[in-house]
Order: sequence, then C-alpha cells, then structure tokens
Amino acid sequence: MREKILALNKNFTWELVPKPKNVELVTCKWVYKLKKKVDGAIDRHKARLVGRGFSQQHGLDCEETFSPVAKMLD
Repeated sequence: MREKILALNKNFTWELVPKPKNVELVTCKWVYKLKKKVDGAIDRHKARLVGRGFSQQHGLDCEETFSPVAKMLD
C-alpha cells in the first residue's frame, strides 16, 4: 500500500495545504476488502481512503464538493 500512496503523491493526485485556524478537519478512514475468485481463493487486496464528508458544513468548512474516496488496487 505504501507504493500506491507514493505513486499518488508522485502523480500530484492531491495537494497538502496548511489547515486554516477556524475550521475543523474532515476525518478519514481506510476501508479494506478482499476480492475473491469463484473458487474462494484470494484474487486481490483492495483499499480505499474514505473521507467522512458528513461532518462538513458548506460555506463554513468547504467551498467545493468532491468525491471523498481514493481507491487503491493491489
């Protein structure tokens, strides 16, 4: 997974910016899933970084909307 994150950084998928003092951060979590073949054998590991956008208030925490998911395939 570290390689995937490094590739996302290398491709400028996101940009880190300083946190404004008057806003709360939107938290996130990793969601893991195993993709299996028909016979039950593991085909691949999948991971998604999901932003918890339900905590945002438009105009206060954000001015734009975005898809809060980054998918990583292995």
